[in-house]
Amino acid sequence: MPTSHVDVATGHASRYLQQLCKHWAHKFPVEFDPNHGTIDLTLGCTVLDADAAALHIAVTAEEAGSLERLETVVADHIKRFAFREELTFDWKRASAA
Repeated sequence: MPTSHVDVATGHASRYLQQLCKHWAHKFPVEFDPNHGTIDLTLGCTVLDADAAALHIAVTAEEAGSLERLETVVADHIKRFAFREELTFDWKRASAA
């Protein structure tokens, strides 16, 4: 399955992880704590890990055509939560085995 990941530098990683998980919990299967979360979206799965310096995000789509859309949806939501700071999302695609 197509996968990509990004490390977003921020001192507020745990806050954004929890906000995103709570935001989608009413609509999708979600599990999270302050440092780790998983969201099973229609487009695919999102896994988030927070530490003091960054929010680490991995997305996996069912099909290649959905991966870019999933990246955009996740990044756009986090950017809305982080309106006080400028976050950079430089997605890296996993190479096919």
